[in-house]
Amino acid sequence: MKDRRDRLPPAKPISDPTAFLGPMRLPAIVLNFKTHPEVLGKKGWDLAKRFAAVADETGASIVLCPPATDIAHVAKLVHVPVFAQHVDAVEPGPTTGWMPPETLLEAGAAGTLINHSERKVAWEEMAKSIPRCQKLGLEVVACADDISEAETLAKLSPEYIAIEPPELIGGDVSVTTAKPEVISRAVDRIHAVNAKVVVLCGAGVRTRRDVSKALDLGTSGVLLATGVVKAKDPEGALRDLIKGLPSGAPRRSRSR
Repeated sequence: MKDRRDRLPPAKPISDPTAFLGPMRLPAIVLNFKTHPEVLGKKGWDLAKRFAAVADETGASIVLCPPATDIAHVAKLVHVPVFAQHVDAVEPGPTTGWMPPETLLEAGAAGTLINHSERKVAWEEMAKSIPRCQKLGLEVVACADDISEAETLAKLSPEYIAIEPPELIGGDVSVTTAKPEVISRAVDRIHAVNAKVVVLCGAGVRTRRDVSKALDLGTSGVLLATGVVKAKDPEGALRDLIKGLPSGAPRRSRSR
């Protein structure tokens, strides 16, 4: 079967076809800004530019997930992939307050998270929104709380599944230390269902050792927020994480 990217145009905002670089390269560090006070408005724009500069300098694959209100501006400021934090399975039109995939595309996003533990989504909704995103060329990182949910999500064929035990999110102990068996088993179970899905992990990731261990356990990157966004020195925290990545240029996402 041909790579999906042979059949679909790369994601790009319809009104500005040069605004972003995508898709995600691997291994990757995906930074979820959430809506922490430290990343709102101009503070978040400045952080995004600093993080993108670190990506340029080191060659590391960094993906930024700013708040919905900042996607368009951040996408214009940086040339690393910008992902949304959520997407809704609705059509553009009389859907006040919702976020159909087309709004993300127009804003310059290269992809989106979905089903984060802080914003859970019903299975039926994901079954609609994931293929709609992919039809537009938007990559999808589907988040799973546990192995069972990850295995089920693999049936929907998102590009990525991020396994994140919610009890460890934002904590001081990484999932790679507290529950390494959850990560390795999730990788095996996800790939048993769909070998093409790329597995990421998160929850408590803070150091280069956490990143290195995540890759050793079979993942292709990490998804995190607090360890960088709320660090006293966010740029320094990101640089430390990058040291946990293998040397050499990141590769393109696994063939679909």
